[in-house]
Amino acid sequence: MASDIDAVITWVNGSSHQHTASRKKFMAQSASALHENATNPHRWICNDEILFCLQSIHNFAPWTRRIWIVVDDETPDIKSLPIDLQQKLTFAFHKQIFDKYVDFLPTFNSLAIESLLWKIDGLAEKFMYFNDDVFLTSKLQPSDVFLNNKPVLRGTWSDYSSLVHNHQVKGDPAYFNHYMQMNAAAMEGFEASKIFAAAHVVHPFTRSKMAALFAKYQNEFIENISYRFRDIKQFLPQSLYNHAEISEQNVILSNETDHIHIHSGQGRDGCLENTLITLEQIITSNSIKFLCINDLPQLEILIPNIRNLLSDAIGGF
Repeated sequence: MASDIDAVITWVNGSSHQHTASRKKFMAQSASALHENATNPHRWICNDEILFCLQSIHNFAPWTRRIWIVVDDETPDIKSLPIDLQQKLTFAFHKQIFDKYVDFLPTFNSLAIESLLWKIDGLAEKFMYFNDDVFLTSKLQPSDVFLNNKPVLRGTWSDYSSLVHNHQVKGDPAYFNHYMQMNAAAMEGFEASKIFAAAHVVHPFTRSKMAALFAKYQNEFIENISYRFRDIKQFLPQSLYNHAEISEQNVILSNETDHIHIHSGQGRDGCLENTLITLEQIITSNSIKFLCINDLPQLEILIPNIRNLLSDAIGGF
């Protein structure tokens, strides 16, 4: 039985000639040097992760009302997916959600796009946002993401104060997300010494709260969406949402260890056996609900049958 919760996934085919040419054109036009996190081609390469993501929702959260895929102009090939899953899918285009801000298009910046997901026409009040490299790996209930109409957040309280004046690491892509969270938290009055760092899982949102935040911080949002490429001055929209809800005590902070993150480079650091054990744990256990694999092609070099393992983990196609 369907719930009143939608899923939203962002996707782009960064491997297409059109996207590559457009990206290079606007990179060349940049008035200042771009952050390494903004230019890494791995951010846009399409490796069919979205098909695994979609199938995992179909298998483990069939109650999802509708699944929205946010795209620029090109749409993913979904013909291999079950018909009943295809019927749940709707494409939302950048030009629709950017609305009167279309002058900022084309954009190659996920932070800009995430700032406007709530503007999807027809989107449910409650929705869960997936990056296309996040997969469900066991049964998910609506109460796992919204409980008593409050978003359920997974993550840890972190002290990022050592990064505030550390200009040396500002250019390090490994720390980019930390700064995005710090910038967002600061808008809601949180010090860098106490940041709620969200786990790499599904992010619950409500449209009304995001609309209220847009109204409250309209200038900041417009600046956020104005960057065609990621910039160290931006804020992470889901982090702003999380900290705003935490401020109002309108959240459930989950202590569940039901998520696993396989980060870029994992396995190449001499811990390949541990990575395989992790995958086996996901496949054989019902306790892990969320899996994030940041760099599937790199992992595939180390584990050639990773796609078969991933298929097993999400319940098969």
